[in-house]
Amino acid sequence: MSHKGKIQLTLFFVAPPDQVAEGDRLFRSHGPWMEATHHREGDKALLSYNVSKAPELSNSMDPNSAPTGNTCFILSEIYETGAGVADHFQMAESSWQDFPALVKWMEKCTVTGLPAAPIINSLW
Repeated sequence: MSHKGKIQLTLFFVAPPDQVAEGDRLFRSHGPWMEATHHREGDKALLSYNVSKAPELSNSMDPNSAPTGNTCFILSEIYETGAGVADHFQMAESSWQDFPALVKWMEKCTVTGLPAAPIINSLW
């Protein structure tokens, strides 16, 4: 299913070694909360949710390069419209018990990403 024109939230967290266990814990909590709270239909629908995790590499374009010792967590969520992203952030602050812990964890990691980017290319 193509997601062209939908809205993607993508965050990339680089966690130092002493923060990996907390990242694991947070995402173990995040997935079930997302499943229990997010819309599956309408303009706020969550269409896709993925969290991936891998060692940070010294050369991000070379899968055989040496790991840095840090760990990358990649969060990708796709919503029908921007209303879903806005709803997501409102719900996270008001109902996800680990939201304050996520904010504290992010302060200890390097974080990049975009909260709401229109998808310009998508296949299947």
